[in-house]
Parts: sequence; C-alpha cells; structure tokens
Amino acid sequence: MTAMICLLRGVNVVGNNQIKMDALRALCQSLKLGNAQTYIQSGNVVFQTKEGDHAKLAARIESAIEKNHGFRPDVVLRTAVELREVIARNPFGERAGIEPNKLIVTFLASEPAAETRAALLALKPDVEEMRMNGREIFVYFPDGMGQSKFAAVLWRALKNSGTARNWNTVMKLLEMAEALE
Repeated sequence: MTAMICLLRGVNVVGNNQIKMDALRALCQSLKLGNAQTYIQSGNVVFQTKEGDHAKLAARIESAIEKNHGFRPDVVLRTAVELREVIARNPFGERAGIEPNKLIVTFLASEPAAETRAALLALKPDVEEMRMNGREIFVYFPDGMGQSKFAAVLWRALKNSGTARNWNTVMKLLEMAEALE
C-alpha cells in the first residue's frame, strides 16, 4: 500500500468549511483508506491506499466531503516518495537563516498551464522570494505571510488553485507518511 498525503484547500478552524479531524479520519475509513491520521485542524490527512489513480482518488475524497459536510474543497495528493522529492528540491534548503514557519510551499494538483506560469513569473515580490518547481511553488516570507501583500497577489495569479503549507507542516506530514510505509 502507498502512503499518501492528502491536503485539503479551504478547510477552516472556524467559520465556513469546517470539518473536524475525527470526521475526516472517519470519512477516509469509509472510503477504505487505511490508517488515516490527521495533523492539525487545517485539512491534513495521511493514509495508506492501493488506489493508483490519484486524480480519481482526489475526486472521490472531494465528493465524499461534499456529500457529508456540504462543501467541496480541492484535494491535493502527494505520495511519501513525491513529498521527499519536494523536500529535496527545496531551493532554500541550503541557505542559512531561513525560518521554517516562514517558508511556504504551495502544492498544485497539476503543473500550472503556460499562461498561469507566465503570470507567476511576471510577479514582482517585495521582500518575498518565490521559486517554482513543477507542481510546487516555494515562497519565503521573511516578514511572515500574514502581513504580506504578495500572498494575495500570488493567489490571484494562481486563480485560487492549490493549497499552501509551511515547512514545519511539510516535514511533519512526511514523518507521518514514512511511519506508514
């Protein structure tokens, strides 16, 4: 069975689009996904699956959440192997002074189309640094993401696709997935 990391977009702690992590684990069990474990209340779940078609699996999870919780979040999947590759490709990995809570990885379901890629490359961050690599966008927010105007510009260019996690979360999710391998 493959260890899979599932990232939900737009799942909130309060307000709209709430899903409790125990409900998310139960939903995964109902879909025959093994050993589902969640990490923090923001739509991170790691599980085992025999499903080889990741797009089909993402659609099944999205549909099940919509049916059971009344909203349809985007679901982005990565295997443990893929997440290790993301970590190995971190363009900030060798640089001293990078604070992991300020390094954000945006995970996309697929590589951006040429038009979107061109729009992203045309962005002019202020103090932030952005690097694209396949289905991931790495952004270092030296002053934090909460105060950054660039974050909103980036999301508009992406047309709200994908979901972002800080480096600490990325590393924890890999640790959880490796425990299932």
